[in-house]
Amino acid sequence: MSTKEIPYKIYLNENEIPKEWYNVRADMKNKPAPLLNPATLNPITAEELSAVFCEELVKQELDDDTAYFPIPEEIRNFYKMYRPSPLVRAYCLEKELDTPAHIYYKFEGNNTSGSHKLNSAIAQAYYAKEQGLKGVTTETGAGQWGTALSMACSYFGLDCRVFMVKVSYEQKPHRREVMRTYGANVTPSPSMETEVGRKINAEFPGTNGSLGCAISEAVEAATSNEGYRYALGSVLSQVMLHQSIIGLETKAALDKYGVKPDIIIGCAGGGSNLGGLIAPFMGEKLRGEADYRFIAVETASCPSLTRGRYVYDFCDTGKVCPLAKMYTLGSGFMPSPSHAGGLRYHGMSSALSQLYHDGFMEARSVGQTEVFDAGVQFARVEGILPAPESNHAIRCAIDEALKCRETGEEKNIVFGLTGTGYFDLVAYGKYNDGTMSDYVPTEDDLAKGFAGLPNVNE
Repeated sequence: MSTKEIPYKIYLNENEIPKEWYNVRADMKNKPAPLLNPATLNPITAEELSAVFCEELVKQELDDDTAYFPIPEEIRNFYKMYRPSPLVRAYCLEKELDTPAHIYYKFEGNNTSGSHKLNSAIAQAYYAKEQGLKGVTTETGAGQWGTALSMACSYFGLDCRVFMVKVSYEQKPHRREVMRTYGANVTPSPSMETEVGRKINAEFPGTNGSLGCAISEAVEAATSNEGYRYALGSVLSQVMLHQSIIGLETKAALDKYGVKPDIIIGCAGGGSNLGGLIAPFMGEKLRGEADYRFIAVETASCPSLTRGRYVYDFCDTGKVCPLAKMYTLGSGFMPSPSHAGGLRYHGMSSALSQLYHDGFMEARSVGQTEVFDAGVQFARVEGILPAPESNHAIRCAIDEALKCRETGEEKNIVFGLTGTGYFDLVAYGKYNDGTMSDYVPTEDDLAKGFAGLPNVNE
């Protein structure tokens, strides 16, 4: 334990912003399985991926061996507008819980987009601009990624086309309007504007959409329009590379006060926040330099790690994207429209799936109401209204702190507060009105998703 007095907020200065992103795959003995071309089932090549992603991002995506990638100066200068983000000691929450545990959270909501997504959005927009592209297409679920990419594209003068999951488009009009204010074109998905959108609407009449649907539409829009590429806000290794800045800053801040975490907790949808937060700590664990407990917290409504299968699957519902080996519920899995807590993606990052499969981290799923219980408790004592996604990590952090109260252990608990929830008030309204439901898919529900898994020889 640290003997220094820990301030409420631990700040680094702007000169301490990391100059390199860290690639955890470089230290993994068992590398993530390669992406496969869905037509040939062979490992996908850089040339094939370059039709979808920017060339520099393709290099980052396929590189399992380079540990550090330099952050371009223009990106670091942009980061200085809101980074380094604070690491906060949750003294008020500790007092509320009457726990001997020391709780810290890395707050990523202190920027205009309101979440950690901007860390990768600005990088992807930068590489698109450097390549001379007209613009990018993307999907968004809860809206944080679409907001961040819209802002980043506005900064670099790029066109931005966003396919937003229909249920979120309808429930979060204010998030939609922020995107439009930054100049983005926002379409509810599945739409009738793309071939794959029309196909999904025919197959699932009246569907409220999913991230898998929106990804399919965004990829089609990118590949059928000259001068455009697709940008993804989670799941892929390139995204987790950019998000490693979260963990690098967290580790530097803790090191200033001699604090070593015992437990590191992140909410898990596609994996970008969790992967970014744990990256440098996981690197130490993989190299045998230190040991930590890592806990991935997902929603019980879309439990890919805790109830999914570790197999090759399509990354999108329209089955136009590469196949990834990951924990998945099947690309056709559709979360219930009653689910308001985010983390809707049907699969999990290949790198994180491999780490989980190899026993380097734990996973747990939590119900929607108990997640919002934790978020409201946090908001009332810590003064930040957290994003519903962040509430999953908060729930787990509170549970672990209460265990410490029972045992008397003074553990250091670190979790990621991915963003703010001020555009998620429809969900908070349901919670406050007592109308929030706790949907958990049945085995039959999961079987429908598994039935669509591709027949791939592994």
